Amino acid sequence: MILLEPGSLAPVDVADEVIAELEHSDADVHWITHEYLRAQVEFSSPVLADADAADRVVREFRRAVAGAVARRGLLAASSGTAYGAGRSATGAGERYARFAQELGAIHPDHRIQGLHVHVAVWSREEGVAVMRALRPWLAPLLALTANSPCFGGIDTGFASWRTIVGRRFTTASVPPAFADAADYDRRVRALVGLGATLDRSSIFWMMRLAERYPTVELRVFDAQLTADETVGAALLARALVESAAAGDLPHAAAAAHAEHLDAAVWHAARHGLDDVLVDPVTASIAPARHVIERMLDAVRPALDASGDRDRVEALVARLRAEGNGAARQRAALAEGVPALERLLRTSFAPPAAA
Repeated sequence: MILLEPGSLAPVDVADEVIAELEHSDADVHWITHEYLRAQVEFSSPVLADADAADRVVREFRRAVAGAVARRGLLAASSGTAYGAGRSATGAGERYARFAQELGAIHPDHRIQGLHVHVAVWSREEGVAVMRALRPWLAPLLALTANSPCFGGIDTGFASWRTIVGRRFTTASVPPAFADAADYDRRVRALVGLGATLDRSSIFWMMRLAERYPTVELRVFDAQLTADETVGAALLARALVESAAAGDLPHAAAAAHAEHLDAAVWHAARHGLDDVLVDPVTASIAPARHVIERMLDAVRPALDASGDRDRVEALVARLRAEGNGAARQRAALAEGVPALERLLRTSFAPPAAA
């Protein structure tokens, strides 16, 4: 999430103050940490096994941050990019300083926020197999959850500008189709030291094996406007990983050509749900609604097993009717920056019901 100045919606470098306040408060937000920029706050949740627990911790974090930020006359926003122009200073630490130096003229655009979802796997071998199966599904996932249409004081015309910024890094977009865990580890080791890949933790593919945990980490998502969308994206990610691990995903013809997958991601970042998408099963162009329904069909057994089907289907139905985060931000901006500010503020932490 990013801390913004009301009116201009420009980033404000008060993350250190906010984190210090929360660390000494009664709020149960012990997983709050610093991020790359001093206007950003990261929340790394504990391990969560069910939707209710996820919903509870995400909302508690948002309420606590919203209060701390409001006491400074600012607002917090959960968006893949911020609307307002203006720079933010790099956070403390040698690693961040090295990263900023390596980025050069790219650095000022590195004001992006993502939702990273970790899903447990039994082994790294299973993780690599899951990654191979999920490669064609990254584009529809992005289209459904795109939430970064604005940057530098303008509407970029993209649903996920964060995705486009991310494509400038040394590693980006859809990961390769690795043969096995040894192949993954060998190729990742060869990348360390090249460009902005300072270490294994700075691999920026949309999906990777986590180095510290036995998980596949899906990094395709923009930061989500609301807690409901945050939790829903995580539940959908888990269902996809579990379906892939069980071999339940349909054969994906789209996986045959890496350039097709990469183009599908660019197209999803540009149009979100407002145009056609690449159908992973047929590799053909199809209406976005059809492709999203195809994805839901593929994971319904996993959603039924976890008890999350109604929740995920209700969220997807709402996104189809009201638009994803990008569409709602764009509609608000059409009314003016004050309307966009209201959307960001109320979406991050809605007022408590009377």
